[in-house]
Amino acid sequence: MIRGIRGAITVENNQSEDILQATTSLLQQMIDKNGINAEQVAHIWFTVTKDLDTAFPAKVTRSFDGWQYVPVMCATEIPVPGSLEKCIRIMVTVDTAKAQEEINHVYLGGASVLRPDLGLTNSQDAR
Repeated sequence: MIRGIRGAITVENNQSEDILQATTSLLQQMIDKNGINAEQVAHIWFTVTKDLDTAFPAKVTRSFDGWQYVPVMCATEIPVPGSLEKCIRIMVTVDTAKAQEEINHVYLGGASVLRPDLGLTNSQDAR
């Protein structure tokens, strides 16, 4: 079955190093908490809010061993007034036997406010 795994994290500053470090941390936790490997992944979408423009977060995928062939894409989030600032979001599309309710979505740092209904956020693992 094809499933989506969501994740999000915030950064303090619009600096390349901060964006890439936060993205690495988030993607690693999404991989670990869902037990996925690159061969299961159809593609990954990365989005950033309009206030993050110093790095492509998808770039970090190349640093994961065996993940260099996974198709990735970056985009900008819709700038809705009052929405969470300095936020990186990831959607990993995977082939998995897990049921919807078994998927572990990961929301770190300030992004933990985005989906408190899932009960799967972890603000202590922020960076």
